[in-house]
Amino acid sequence: MATAMPIDRPIAELFRQPRPLRSLEFFPPKDDAQLAALHSAATSLKRIAPDFVSVTYGAGGTTRERTALASAMLKDEFGFTVMPHLTCVGHTRAELHALADRLHADGFRNIMTLRGDPPKGATAFSAVADGLSHASELVALLKERQPDFCLGVAGYPEKHPEAVSLDTDLTHLRRKVDAGASFITTQLFFDNTAYYRFVEKCRLAGITVPIVPGIMPVLSLKQVQRFTTMCGAHLPQTLVTRLEVAAENADVVETIGIDWALTQIRGLLANGAPGYHLYIMNRAKSALALAAGLAA
Repeated sequence: MATAMPIDRPIAELFRQPRPLRSLEFFPPKDDAQLAALHSAATSLKRIAPDFVSVTYGAGGTTRERTALASAMLKDEFGFTVMPHLTCVGHTRAELHALADRLHADGFRNIMTLRGDPPKGATAFSAVADGLSHASELVALLKERQPDFCLGVAGYPEKHPEAVSLDTDLTHLRRKVDAGASFITTQLFFDNTAYYRFVEKCRLAGITVPIVPGIMPVLSLKQVQRFTTMCGAHLPQTLVTRLEVAAENADVVETIGIDWALTQIRGLLANGAPGYHLYIMNRAKSALALAAGLAA
């Protein structure tokens, strides 16, 4: 007799618990060495029992199969509630229907629903023929195809780089929520004031779903400068100065990054954030250090 496929619990239900949620983001491995590293990180991180984990998706579906492989491993071998990412880039509606049906059949009930970045070499987003142009359209398509999907969407506390204003950005975010999204996870930020202002503006705009702050512990100054340039996040001068003093001492930089993230998370939770989502770059050390610091 075939074993019944385990079905994930919708993340929307997890927010009803009387405690903040902790989640982690992985990226799919490019080769066997990265797969082994991902497996090792997941083994270490299982001890902190994250409420859910997510797995990113390359532009144009370039990591489609590896995202599926990593998601299945994290779900089936480690027992994590897994939220695969899915984007509009390079996909027709028919392909998105097929992907939704496959995820549903495999027991996944949570998807991070994104428009996606332009493919490598492109300067602007362009939908394929019979494709989708906006994350709100993808939310609507997935909810129509599989109504029991629980969908997360992205929010930008300091405005999406392509948006003409934060108010315009919030209008697009409201469309995603109205189309059926259950919660928002923010892009990374390093100043909690940006998150607090963003939540306030969301509530004034009629967006009532949970808004989970996305936090990335810094691993190097060059890396964080690259990420903030891409997503439009502000990098506080105090943090930059500390990282410049540390120079190329990786251990000191990582300690600074963990300390900054720990201070951020403590402040966020003290001010009512529903949890936090860690962009860990497939490394266990920072997430374990943060969990230990928060347990103190």
